[in-house]
Amino acid sequence: MTRLSPGDVACWVLKSTRPPSRIEAGWAAGEPRVMTRCVRRSYRLGLMRPGQPCLLWVSGRTAPGVHALGELADDVEERRDGPVVAVRLTPLPSPVPRADLLADPAARDAEVLRMPAGSNPSWLSAGQFAAVLAHLPAAEPTPVAALGPWPA
Repeated sequence: MTRLSPGDVACWVLKSTRPPSRIEAGWAAGEPRVMTRCVRRSYRLGLMRPGQPCLLWVSGRTAPGVHALGELADDVEERRDGPVVAVRLTPLPSPVPRADLLADPAARDAEVLRMPAGSNPSWLSAGQFAAVLAHLPAAEPTPVAALGPWPA
C-alpha cells in the first residue's frame, strides 16, 4: 500500500482485545471517557490530530467489531514504553459486528478487516466510516466528532 495522506483518513481505528467494560470496570454505554491507547511508531502518527474521529475495534472471537466511537483527545505522546495517544471514547449500547461490516460492500475492504492482526493505528476511508455509522441503530446518538471531516 502507498503512504496515507491526511485526506485518506476519515476515522482512526484503535484496536483492543478487550471491550470497554473490561478496559475500565464500570464503563457503561453512552459514558465518554478519556484514556490513552498504545500506538505503533510510524509515519501515521504524524497524521493524527486532536479532534479527529476514532473508534475502538475489539478483535478476537467474542463480539469482534466496533465497540466505541469518539475522537482523538490530544497529540501523540512519546513515552518510555512507546508512543500513546489520548482518546475520548463513548461505548456503544451494542457493538457494530465485524460480520455486518464484512457483508457491507462499502466497508468490507477496510484495513482492519483485511489485516486484523495489523498494528495500531488503523484507519477508515470516508466511505468505510459512513458504512460503520450506517450500522448504528437509528435511535443511537452519534458523537459530534463522527459527523464530519476535520481540517487538514
